[in-house]
Amino acid sequence: MGQIFKKPRMRLMGDSGLLFEYGDVIDLEVNQKVKLVTKALNQEMPLGVSEVMPTYRSILMIYDPIQTNPDVLARHLDNLKNQLEGLKLPPSKTVDIPVCYGEKHGPELPFVAEHTGLSEKEIIKIHSGSEYQIFMIGFTPGFPFLGGMDDRLTTPRLKTPRTLVPAGSVGIANNQTGIYPVDSPGGWQLIGRTPLRLFSPEKKNPFLYAAGDKIRFKPVDQAEFDRLNQIK
Repeated sequence: MGQIFKKPRMRLMGDSGLLFEYGDVIDLEVNQKVKLVTKALNQEMPLGVSEVMPTYRSILMIYDPIQTNPDVLARHLDNLKNQLEGLKLPPSKTVDIPVCYGEKHGPELPFVAEHTGLSEKEIIKIHSGSEYQIFMIGFTPGFPFLGGMDDRLTTPRLKTPRTLVPAGSVGIANNQTGIYPVDSPGGWQLIGRTPLRLFSPEKKNPFLYAAGDKIRFKPVDQAEFDRLNQIK
């Protein structure tokens, strides 16, 4: 069983990377702490640090070993404690994502049903019945790693990943669910697909959502999928 660390654990990542872990579990409290610390660091970037990269449960600092060292950075992080109380994260929004489940859009829905012992209708109802927190964006542009999936849907990844997953595909991997915004390789079990365009690089704001926002999946039939697909 995972845990939340009272004090971040520090790990060296090569000669110019330093990882601070706040837990070993996917947890909203841990993720909120990561976001607050990241915001504080970006407001007062330590000398010698070129980049701060947050994940679900950790922060990776990329630094110049000529200008600083892990001990100095650890002290800087410890000194940020008092600043966190006054920090607020940007308000989150909830984004509705229409999904056509099963058949050609969700070829692994039958396998998920077999693995979980649930019917396909039950899987759709459970999957679309939760509100999911976006813990982080990564892997490909706009790929949302979502927390809050019902444990009853937990299903392992594909044994052999696909070389091409169509953009908009919604999948399950272990106890997580997510959406592929662009065509890409992938090993998640595909249960549906959204007709929405999730990544528009030509726009000023290319994404429909950001880390910290929430996603709700809304089941649609093929006719509605086709209609939405034409107007995106």
